[in-house]
Parts: sequence; C-alpha cells; structure tokens
Amino acid sequence: MRRMGRLDGKTALITGGARGQGRAIAVKFANEGADIVICDICHDIDTLGYGLATKEDLDQTVAMVEEQDARCLAMVADVRDQAALDQVIRQGIARFQKIDILVANAGIVDYKPFWEITDKEWKDQIDVNLTGAWHSAKAVAPHMMERESGCIVFTSSVNGIEGGWNYSHYIAAKHAVLGLMKSVGLELGPYNIRVNAVLPGPVDTKINDNPPGRDRIVGHKGATREEYLKSILYWHALKGRTALPASAIADGMIWLVSDEAENVSGLELIIDAGHNLLPGTNPRPVVDERALAERATQMAPA
Repeated sequence: MRRMGRLDGKTALITGGARGQGRAIAVKFANEGADIVICDICHDIDTLGYGLATKEDLDQTVAMVEEQDARCLAMVADVRDQAALDQVIRQGIARFQKIDILVANAGIVDYKPFWEITDKEWKDQIDVNLTGAWHSAKAVAPHMMERESGCIVFTSSVNGIEGGWNYSHYIAAKHAVLGLMKSVGLELGPYNIRVNAVLPGPVDTKINDNPPGRDRIVGHKGATREEYLKSILYWHALKGRTALPASAIADGMIWLVSDEAENVSGLELIIDAGHNLLPGTNPRPVVDERALAERATQMAPA
C-alpha cells in the first residue's frame, strides 16, 4: 500500500524537466503523490558552450517518474515560445483535469565579460531565464485564477541577489525573476494563488559541470571535474559541501508547494549551504606594486 504523500491528488508542471534540477523536482514531486507534466527544449542553443537536454533525457525522466507510481506527460517545448507553453497547459489539463503547481525552472547560462556579450547572447539569456519564466506563469495563470487555487515557484539563483564576474546577462535575468515573482504574487494573491522563488547555489548538473562552467569556477582552462568540486568547497559556509545535489533543491521546493506552506507567498528561499553568510573577499584584487612600495616606506597613520 502506497504511503500518503504531501502532494496526493495534485498535478505539477515543471519546465526544463528533462534532466538535472528539473528531473530531480519531477521525481521528488511524483514520490510525494503528484501527477507530473514536464517540458523541455530538446535541442541546443548555439550561443551556449554546452549541450542542452535531449528527447532521450526527457523520456528517461518519464521512466523515473513512473517508477514512483505516478503518471507523467512529457512534451517538447521551448519556454521562449508562448504558443508552445500554452499547448503544454492545454494538454496537461486534458490529461489530468487540472494543474495545481507550476515550477518555472528552465534556465541556461553562459560566460563572457559584459562588453563582449553580443546582442544574440544577451537575448538568449534573457529570453530563456526571464521571459520563459513569464511565459510559463502567463500560460497557467488563467486556469489557476478560474479555480482560485494554485502555487507557482520561480527558479532564480543566488545570482538573483548578488553579482558576479562575466555573466551579467544571466545575473540580470535572475535578479529580474525575483521582481517578476513579487509582482505576480501581488496580482495573483486575490485569487488565492501562492507565488514564491527558490535561489539555488551551485548545483551539480550540466549547467555547471561542463567545460566553460568548470573553467570559470576553477579559474583556468581545461579544469577537471575534481578541481571543480574542490573549488566549490570554498564557496560554502557548511562543512564539506561541494556542488549541491539536484535533490537538495527538490527537497526545498517540496515544502513550498505543499499545503504545509499554505500561508507562504513572496518568499525567496535560498538553498546555498550558507554561502550568503560569508563576509567574502576580493579574489582578484588589482595590485599597484608602485603604490604599495611607496606606502611601505611611509609611517602608519596615527
């Protein structure tokens, strides 16, 4: 006999659900009793230095969800395409009669100094990470408003509340996702729809563990996975934490979408192993050797 789950009788839609964080969320929600709708782009974007999910990845997630004795509908859809997401919503409702939960999770990242970013590179980051989140909420909102019930979770990032080197387009988008969350939460509050955001730290998925991602985190070309995992140890306050498992994000989200959080809306839930507790230092200060030499000969101020 299956145990009672926190999401029994609910249907959840997860964008970017074919692999990584989206897959972990789908499997976690299924384990807690939800029917699952997932969508993913299933083709690459040419401005990125790594490959995106495939149809085979999408099918594998379906199998993993069904192993939890849950039903799953999977569709290929690009969150940049409003019509495609509208179709995902229609098919999800046709299959499961309702959608109770949206996790706007689809995301991409790329690295380059802001003055070298091309218009297309900027547009791809904004279109997937921000506009895609808006499209997702826009697609499901009328259905949730009619039912006066629902829960939306936007995936932002710790880069939604702090800056960073060489990915200003991603950081701008993730900051904006939090503004979107707050506005959507205010507008949907009168319809009893809760809206929150999760802010992950570095998660051990393909969005980070790829050649450009490892090189950025480690600080040199050709960085290995071992070097990448070791470098992230310095990024966290909690002992022994390297890149977080995708399940850590799913574990945080499950509370937000459950009835246990029925009075929670507008929350920015940070899951980063204590990174934001760190006072921080400048890892690459510009050194003026001449000025330092001159200062060294001077008496310290009283």
